[in-house]
Amino acid sequence: MRQFKVLQRPLRVRDGEGARSGDAARLRLRSDTGFVMRHFISKASQLLLAVFLATAIMNSAALAQAAKGPSGLPLPRFVSLKSRSVNLRIGPSLDYAVAFRYLKTGVPVEIIQEYDNWRRIRDADGTEGWVNQALLSGDRTAVAAPWMRGKGEGIFVNLRRDPQGTAPIVARMQPGVLLHIGECNGDWCHAETQGVEGWIAQGEIWGAYPGEAFK
Repeated sequence: MRQFKVLQRPLRVRDGEGARSGDAARLRLRSDTGFVMRHFISKASQLLLAVFLATAIMNSAALAQAAKGPSGLPLPRFVSLKSRSVNLRIGPSLDYAVAFRYLKTGVPVEIIQEYDNWRRIRDADGTEGWVNQALLSGDRTAVAAPWMRGKGEGIFVNLRRDPQGTAPIVARMQPGVLLHIGECNGDWCHAETQGVEGWIAQGEIWGAYPGEAFK
């Protein structure tokens, strides 16, 4: 007798076919880190050279921190939708058109850019747009193997009792099932969905980076 559940993905996660991000110019944030080396031939210019080198070092330090946004948090990073209804806009303002409307709370998204109180996000399907930061949560969620959706009826992702490939299976999930993630150790993530909890291979979800560990 089969000892595990078969979990199905939600039918609708988002709605609407409004304007897409390509329909308007995207906001671009740039930093000028280039410089031109000049030759100095006088002793008096040595001081200017020292100042120049100090500036170059500061620029290098700035580049090392380029992985952080204006908020001081890493970019990119995973978060989730806090509200059951979230408008995805083509720009960072209420003045911009709505491209899609998400219809489910907890959907994992990736923040890839920050501007004021707005965050540019990307979902598991690769769709990008802007949402207000108040509609995002630090709670970690994930989608089971979204890249396998539509590949066939007999494809499942295993949720196991322990974080190892030989552990008993507690549930078999259709690709696209939404998971709540409690922790990841770099190889496995502890997840809960539809009243079932267990461990899933980190490489079989969208919502945690390869090798990322957190609790």
